[in-house]
Amino acid sequence: MEILGYIAAMLIGLSLGLIGGGGSILTVPVLVYLIGLNPILSTAYSLFIVGLTSLVGSWKFYKKGLVSLKTAVVFGLPSIVAVYATRRYIVPAIPENIFSVGDFIVTKGVLLMLLFAGLMVFASISMIKNKKEAPAEPADTVNENMDTELDVERIDPAEKHPKPTFNYGGILAEGLVVGTLTGLVGAGGGFLIIPALVLFSKLDMKMAVGTSLLIIAVKSLFGFLGDIYNYEIDWLFLAIFSIISIAGIFIGTFLSTKVHAEKLKISFGWFVLIMGIYIIIKEIFFA
Repeated sequence: MEILGYIAAMLIGLSLGLIGGGGSILTVPVLVYLIGLNPILSTAYSLFIVGLTSLVGSWKFYKKGLVSLKTAVVFGLPSIVAVYATRRYIVPAIPENIFSVGDFIVTKGVLLMLLFAGLMVFASISMIKNKKEAPAEPADTVNENMDTELDVERIDPAEKHPKPTFNYGGILAEGLVVGTLTGLVGAGGGFLIIPALVLFSKLDMKMAVGTSLLIIAVKSLFGFLGDIYNYEIDWLFLAIFSIISIAGIFIGTFLSTKVHAEKLKISFGWFVLIMGIYIIIKEIFFA
């Protein structure tokens, strides 16, 4: 099962490179069901893995001038505060046994897995939707928004992008919500961040995706810092898993020139939806 977990790490990176997102939404299920980690530690490790892979993706966009640093700061600061506080104080404070219904006990681990499964369902819908019907369709979490190298290379560096204008109240509220969600389930929340940047900062989609990656990277890594105080971290395992995943990104980027990314993205969306439903059924009926 552990070998399958490392193979899945490669597949996570492949999906990011091939379809520009989605792979990191599977990080927590892989860590829980294949590697065998408990859900709480898995959300912590996922923050590190998602943050590192997002950092790789954001650098590609930054080189193309497709990252708004001012927007990242305005959105990122409340998000960083929320995710750090959630991981440092809120998650450890959640009782192990929350409530029970008959013989079914909702533990902290079950609650977090159900929250994560709900996030998977919502993220899968964003991948399944047809772009023609939803031109502002957000990409998934995690590195969940990483565009393929092919798409990035097609962008004209001289292309004009409007300067961001800020709805500070909306950005602050969204940053706090996304930061708290990231802290609870260990996912990047890109499918929430991108539409928020488009709506509240008036960024175009290309700039929003690149900026979202930087926000996800910084807030995820800051959230992981909150976990260092609470858990014993297996740094060797994290390094190996992350390196394999990042290697998969570059392999997927190369293969993206040979496959139809949009059809693959829709198929992957259905896979994520099935996985989310499976987790809900497993945690409720077979935990």
